[in-house]
Amino acid sequence: MYGMIALFDEQTEKRIREVWEGLKREGITSYAFEVSDRQPHITLASYNRLDVEAYIGLLDTHYQSKEVVHLTFSTVGTFIQSGALFLSPTISSGLRGLHSEHHRVFGSFNDNVESLYLPESWIPHCTLANRLSKKEMKDAFEYCTDTVKPLSGKVVEVALIELVTPSDVRVVHSVSLSEKST
Repeated sequence: MYGMIALFDEQTEKRIREVWEGLKREGITSYAFEVSDRQPHITLASYNRLDVEAYIGLLDTHYQSKEVVHLTFSTVGTFIQSGALFLSPTISSGLRGLHSEHHRVFGSFNDNVESLYLPESWIPHCTLANRLSKKEMKDAFEYCTDTVKPLSGKVVEVALIELVTPSDVRVVHSVSLSEKST
């Protein structure tokens, strides 16, 4: 299985990692540490199978001149009956454009018409914890609403990842986005 993810600037990543560490330190969940080198991200697309070589070629061509996308996270949320807790960014025109343009250009690679990352289904989010029991969800939500402050940041890179096993996720290829020229 493969995923296309949006990665954050160093400061945004640091702040999200602090939340992950706090959830672990409080004994609520160590979800973020179940995969080595897990990076905070927003998933843009997912694929069951992929022609990796063709995808990477298009990835380089399409994203070589794309600019960073500014984000503001001001919502802590959950998906109904999911056991997942996340930060959700405001859906700005830049974020919406990044996602919709990706699906327009890479649509021929989509092999799952029920993917939650398609334009009509997508709820952008950065997972803080997953597979939480009801009590853990309550504790994690309380921790986050007490400690997490609104966060502004940027998407500075996109990456194709491969989920080799549940605990082994590898970056196959990434492309840095450019700062807006003035």
